[in-house]
Amino acid sequence: MRALTWHGKKDIRCDTVPDPIIEHPRDAIVKVTSCAICGSDLHLFDGFMPGMKSGDIMGHEFMGEVVDVGKENSALKVGDRVVVPFTIICGECDQCKRGNFSVCERTNRNREDADKLFGHTTAGLFGYTHLTGGYPGGQAELVRVPFADKTHVKIPDGLSDEQVLFLGDIFPTGWQAAVQCDIEPTDTVAIWGAGPVGQMAIRSAVLLGARQVVAIDWVPERLEMARAGGAIPINFKEESVLDRLADLTHGKGPEKCIDAVGMESHVTRSFDAIYDRAKQAVMLETDRPHVLREMIYVCRPAGVLSVPGVYGGLIDKIPFGASMNKGLTWRMGQTHVNRWTDDLLRRIQDGQIDPSFVITHTVALENGPSMYKTFRDKEDGCIKVVLKP
Repeated sequence: MRALTWHGKKDIRCDTVPDPIIEHPRDAIVKVTSCAICGSDLHLFDGFMPGMKSGDIMGHEFMGEVVDVGKENSALKVGDRVVVPFTIICGECDQCKRGNFSVCERTNRNREDADKLFGHTTAGLFGYTHLTGGYPGGQAELVRVPFADKTHVKIPDGLSDEQVLFLGDIFPTGWQAAVQCDIEPTDTVAIWGAGPVGQMAIRSAVLLGARQVVAIDWVPERLEMARAGGAIPINFKEESVLDRLADLTHGKGPEKCIDAVGMESHVTRSFDAIYDRAKQAVMLETDRPHVLREMIYVCRPAGVLSVPGVYGGLIDKIPFGASMNKGLTWRMGQTHVNRWTDDLLRRIQDGQIDPSFVITHTVALENGPSMYKTFRDKEDGCIKVVLKP
């Protein structure tokens, strides 16, 4: 089969690789009909995440048709149409029973390495380093889905791939980011980053009844999409984020702040951004946390910081004293996808939201390597890429 594979920093190739097979009775094999490039994939493309090996298959946002099932998998049958969440879940451990699916205790087959790095393992993830299990990803013609009797979302007839594909990652990620804010009708919700996750967080905050939603970015196409979704845009290259947020909140600051950027903040003009890039260059820091610093500073006392953006390692110069003394609540983590998918699928069916709005580019799988650069560099108005194997 054909698949997009990692061969080092900024080196993604479309290679011929062996077809997957059933390895465990709970497995399924899915023929991929649509997959996507996620902002988190760019952290691998840019070489910021440890644990990748040459030839690893990329991708964790995909869906398709079941073409084979293990003998103990009674939840699926050949021909079922499914979205596959990026978090692999057993459905049986203590964390899964609590709905904390992204920290499933059983699905990371390299859990000893994760335990050493993080203190305790995360769930296994598709296409996302050997620290999370080294599972082949979904930017491929076929995927083996382990624990497939639990790791799936069945899709009913009448919905296109484009409407439901993002149930596997960015839609529940944006939704969880907003839910973690405990939004009240009087709240201003400020969202840093108007990429795909930020766009979903914007619409989620609107659906959850925020008084006003503010989107902070610098790419015109992203800001216009945010405006269309009900947000007030702030272009941080043209105006002061601090001054504009003060104006919008009568000097009090937003009650809720969402970091949809993560470890690769692209701000360049501030001193702290220069500091972060210098420390990265000499391997004294792994992530660029400008957004976290800014959120701590502007958030209203007793507010909430929600962090769906991925961080991979060590950050520096975080004003934690300000966070503590302002009484800020931090909520973060990889997405508990299956906690939200039933509700979100219903909202799609009811017409409350059509997540396909975020798609700007649809190309064949073979064109994936070039689209990584287009997406990373925000060229050609690119906001979200869908690949068709």
